[in-house]
Amino acid sequence: MENIATKDFIDKVLSVLENARNQAKMALNISMVYSYYEVGRMIVEEEQNGERRAEYGKAILRELSNRLTDKLGKGFSTENLKLMRRFYIIYSQDRIGQNISAQFENLPITKEGRKFFLSFSHYVSLMRIQNIDERHFYEIEAIRNGWGVKELGRQYDSALYERLALSRDKEGIQRLSTEG
Repeated sequence: MENIATKDFIDKVLSVLENARNQAKMALNISMVYSYYEVGRMIVEEEQNGERRAEYGKAILRELSNRLTDKLGKGFSTENLKLMRRFYIIYSQDRIGQNISAQFENLPITKEGRKFFLSFSHYVSLMRIQNIDERHFYEIEAIRNGWGVKELGRQYDSALYERLALSRDKEGIQRLSTEG
């Protein structure tokens, strides 16, 4: 049988479908980030209504973990729920420039006025950074450069922020961070 479709045509169709898959994946990831933020907010508010806060908080997280796992499956351990709570606590107070890219203009905004651009795994890594300016730097660079979680970790481990802060050749250090 003769090939009727050209390679160029097939490549274009593949490109459209791969792009759609990537956009769907990104939309799902962003939706989950906002959901985890909201779950964190709800946990914090529920804990603040409890009488004996520490014990009440532990019991709430255990019960919530058990019920969510029964209904939704894996991913809702007490440790993950603690991460969601911490995510809300850190990022409800954390403001970052929102004009990063036009491709993100349609993202939702939290009640506190925050947008999220990365996956939850990125934010779990970023939450470990105590210095807020440094955390913002790595968040912005991860967005601008399309860093995955491993690349974000590599850049952090290589002390990119400190090297840029100390360097006179900021453009050269920046080039190294993107080119390796």
